[in-house]
This record gives sequence, structure tokens and C-alpha cells, in this order.
Amino acid sequence: MKMQECMLLLALGLAIWILGTVYYAYAGHGVLETTPARYWASFAISPIISAALCILILRWRHIVPSDWAVAMLLLAIPGMIGEAVVLSNLGTFMPRIQEASGGRYGAFLFATYAVVLGIAEFATLRSAR
Repeated sequence: MKMQECMLLLALGLAIWILGTVYYAYAGHGVLETTPARYWASFAISPIISAALCILILRWRHIVPSDWAVAMLLLAIPGMIGEAVVLSNLGTFMPRIQEASGGRYGAFLFATYAVVLGIAEFATLRSAR
């Protein structure tokens, strides 16, 4: 991948993280502090939507599957760094979410990044055959 493509993926990752964080700052309490059924449904759906968005970006940019692991890391790294800051200061960045919901929010993030990066790694390994 060219440097310009790498920078674009980092910028897109940053934009996705900002939008997602703003969404959860305002609507997260309705997802995290709700019934168990609604929480688990959202827990399952969020990684799928995130993975689909990232795959669409990689296809839009015509990134070959052998580069998916690297490309997906470039999309994920801004959010992973940003969420470390948010989670360590949850009350400041997400005042509508109770501090006790920080673990649930962290679990959402962990599952989402694991699914997205796992799919990318699988695609990269599969293309190497």
C-alpha cells in the first residue's frame, strides 16, 4: 500500500471513532443501561455493523485481501488509542453513561475490534494460500 492510502485509512479510522464515540456519548445509556436482551442484541449487532463498514471501505479503496490485516489495523488504531483515553476518563467524555457501565462499553469495544481484526486476518491468511 502507498503512504497516501495508509494516511487515508488512518484518517477514516479517526473519523469513524469520533462519530462512534459521539454516538455512544449521547445514546450509549440506551444501549448499555437497558434490559439484558437489548444489551446482548446490541452487543451482537455492533461488531457486525462495524465489520461491514470496514469491509466496504477496503473494497471501495480496492485493497487486495493480502493487505487487509494491515489496512484494518490502520482503520482500528486511532479508535483503540482514543478509546483508551475515553475509558480512563469515562465521566468526562461520556457523562450520560454511568461509571459502572464502563465495563460494558469496554466489552463492546473489545468485541468489535476483535471481530473486525479477526476477519481481516482471516482474509489475509486465506489470500496467502
